[in-house]
Formats: sequence, C-alpha cells, structure tokens
Amino acid sequence: MTGPLDGGPDDGPDEPDGPEGPGRRDGRRRRLPWLPGPRAAPDDLEPGPGPTPPPARPAPPTPAAPVPPDLPDPYDPYDLPDLSDRHDLPDGPGPRDLPDAPDAPGLSGPSGRAGLPSGPGLPEPAGAYASADPPLSPGPPAAAPASGRGGKRRKGLSHKVLKSLLGAWALSACSAEETDLVEEHLTECAPCAEEALRLRDAVGLLQDDRSLDLDPMLRNRVLETCLGRRPARIPVPGWAASYDAETARLDALLRDFGDEEWRAPVTLKWFQDERTASRGTTVAGVIGHLMAVDGLVAAALGLDDPLAAPLGESLGEPVPAGPADRTARFWRDSVFPPTRTVRGPWREQSHTLIRTVSFAGRGAAELSVSYGDFALPLRDALLDRAFECWVHGADIAEAVDYPYDPPSGPHLHRMVDLAARLLPAALAARRRGGLASPARGLVMPGAPGRSLHLEVEGPGGGDWYIPLDSPAAVGCPERSVAQIALDGVEFCQLVAGHVSPEEAAAGQDGDREAIRDVLLAAAAMSRI
Repeated sequence: MTGPLDGGPDDGPDEPDGPEGPGRRDGRRRRLPWLPGPRAAPDDLEPGPGPTPPPARPAPPTPAAPVPPDLPDPYDPYDLPDLSDRHDLPDGPGPRDLPDAPDAPGLSGPSGRAGLPSGPGLPEPAGAYASADPPLSPGPPAAAPASGRGGKRRKGLSHKVLKSLLGAWALSACSAEETDLVEEHLTECAPCAEEALRLRDAVGLLQDDRSLDLDPMLRNRVLETCLGRRPARIPVPGWAASYDAETARLDALLRDFGDEEWRAPVTLKWFQDERTASRGTTVAGVIGHLMAVDGLVAAALGLDDPLAAPLGESLGEPVPAGPADRTARFWRDSVFPPTRTVRGPWREQSHTLIRTVSFAGRGAAELSVSYGDFALPLRDALLDRAFECWVHGADIAEAVDYPYDPPSGPHLHRMVDLAARLLPAALAARRRGGLASPARGLVMPGAPGRSLHLEVEGPGGGDWYIPLDSPAAVGCPERSVAQIALDGVEFCQLVAGHVSPEEAAAGQDGDREAIRDVLLAAAAMSRI
C-alpha cells in the first residue's frame, strides 16, 4: 500500500517525461526521484481523517537573462577571472575589490551582486565578487599605496608630508628620524630629489661669507657685455679705457660715503730727495687733488680748467703748470676743509674728458700734455691719470678700512709698460743731477746699449730691457748686465713712492750698481 507521502502513483498529477516537460525543474538540472522512508507496521497506524496533501512545491525560478560574454558563468563556481597578473590591488587581508559589472535589467538580485539571480539551491561563488556591504568580521584595513617611486611603504609619513620637510631638511633642522625618512624618500622619488638639490644650493648662497657689496668692476662687465651685443657708434679709444675704468671704480667707492668718511684723514706719500715724503689731507682733499691735476689734460683739449675760472681771473695769478703747485693752489682757494661737494665736479670732468677724446679721433692720441717740467702725449697722459687714480683710490680705501683691488691684468700691463718706458729718462735726469753712477759707454741713438732686464711677474707682467747709459739707446738681451724680478703691483707701488727702494722685495742678479740706480730712478718718478 502506498500513499502520497511515499512517492507512489498518487503523488500529484502525472508529469510527462521529455526534455521540455516539467520533469526538468529549471531546464538545466534533472529532478531527483523521491526516496521512500521506512514502512511502519499496519497495526501501528491510526486511522486519520484522510490522506495528507503533499507539500507545495516552490515555484520554478524565472529563467535568467543571458550572461554577458565578459562576465564569468555565475552557475559555475570554478569559472573565475584570473587575478594573478593584477598589480594594482592593495596588499593585506580582506576581500579584493573588483569593478562592478555593468547594470542591466533583470541582472540584480536581492543579494546585491549584479548578474546573479537569487534562489535556493544555487551555490555561492566564494571570492569571485565582493559584496557592497562591509564584511561581517572586521579585519585590518588594506594598506594604502606607498608614496614615491618603487611602491614601497612609508613608516607613517605620506609623500605630501615628506615633501613639506625638504626645506627643513636642507637647513638641517629635521630630527634624526625625519632625516632618515626624508633621505630614504629621496632615493626613490626623482622630483623630490631634484627639489632637494635646488634647496641645498639656495642654502649655500644664504651661508656665503663673501661681502654683499657690489663688485666695483660690475659696471665695466655689464657695459662690456652690452657693447659686445650692440657696439657704441662712438666707442671709447683703447688707450683711454684704463682711465675710464679707474675713474668708474673710484666713483663706485665714493658713492655711499657719508660726511664722516669724507672727513677721514688720508696720508699721501711720495719719494723726494732720496727719502719718503708725506702730506696729510682728507678724502675730499684727495678728490680735489685728482681734479686739479686732471685739469692739465682738460686744458690740452681746450676744455675748462677748474683752476682758471673763476680763481685765476679773480686773483690775477697765473695758473700753475706743475701737479704739486696746482694741488696746493686748489687746496688753498677751495672751501676748507673740502666736503663731499667735490665729487660731482670731479666726476663730470672725467666724463667730459672721455667723451671728448672719443669724438676727437685718432689724431688726438699724440696731442702733447704739459706737466711743467716734462710733457707726455695724450695717450700716455690719460694712462698716467688712470695710474694715479688707482693709487689714490687705494689710499682712500685704506683710510676708511675698505678693500680695493688692483686694476685688471690688461690695464695693469699698460701702466707697467708706461713706467718702464719712462725709466731711461728718469735715470738720465738723476745722472745729470749727480745722483746716479756715470755712463760707462755711449752709443749712437737707436743702437743696442748696456741694459737691465726688468722681469715683472703676476697679472699684467712681462719683460722689459732698460737702457742704462743713454735714453736714446735700445735695450736688448745680448747687452744685459743685471736682472730685477718683482711683482707687478709691488713695482707700481715702488713707482708711486709707497715703497722705498730698500724695501722692495726684488730678486736681484748681476751689476749691483745698475740695480740700485734703476730702483732709485723708479721711486723718483713719484710725485704728490
């Protein structure tokens, strides 16, 4: 005897067999047969009201829409995407986040996973997709991507924080731990490493111990660069460039002087009567001296002489011709003590001289300039004025305790060359006064004669052969009887009378008498 609970013939209506009949629950899986339970004895059964109805079968699920080709089969738990080559997933425990599937009608179930229908009896593809809901059991958060190159993790400091510490690191103001983290970060992050180098260079500029004052030669370098790109229509002659440079350097030194600096005492030195002479004045008095002697060049060019008007006309006295007399006249007739007002007329006079010789042309270079006892061509006179401007500029700088460099190499070489060319005449003048040894052999003018080899070292140096017996003779290596070697700046100090012949650090070899005569003649060329 069978009943509905035993899976017999009375178990619901008959269902036809076939591929399309209801015998297949979902069209994919075949219905499993019912297994009968253990039979009870007939005597144990109690009569009941009737046969028990079979339990209601669940409604067959709605067939799912076709799965998009780029998604895995939701019914196959082994059809999972290959994630082994993904490098952009964070490390650490927890579910892996995958991009959501595109929304499509009919593909969302109550579980919140796109494309998976819900219903009993369907396996859950574990790990294939991450739920939008948080995990049931909290775990450690996923590690954030590391800052810098290489993908390594930072120990609690992000790339933004490490970048903000670069300035303090460059100034050595970070702690030891921060310094280690920043330096480790610089080995991995190229942009931060470049910025760190720039900051280090900036710190080096801030810690420079050099003087913040402008270089006096800056004006000349700027003008040289400008003229190199766009030459002047009326250029300054090369033989006047030294005077232009030295007056500009001295003017740069005087520009920021106050009343106290203009009244600072200055001692002028020169060599006279076989000994060192000196005269005390002020910074303003030195500038007045330069302006008075520059008036000799101005008078030769037909310009206004600062001593001729109005002083010469008002007093009815002739204008002195020598540098020393002109200086004494200027100091006597000017307001005493001289003040900073002397700077303007002196600078205007030097500008006028440079402008005039620039427009005068080539013939002006040989124009004679009288110094009273002797005369020089204009090209040598301006070089002599440049030499004196440098020497007295150094005197002023020493009085106010300020550094003052010697002229550049080419300009210094021209000054040494002028002194070497004037030495034979100075030696002959001393011999006429009985202050030098007599000539040992006279030669015809232009012929080689007994000579002294003057070797000047350093910037602006060179070799000169000084004729000893006659200024009209020609010095040559073959007739050299002595040699003197000394530095270029020290030789100029000797010619200016700031160093005595006995104190000159000169290397000497050969005729001692000839060496002494030449050193004394060089010092005798100095004047106030």
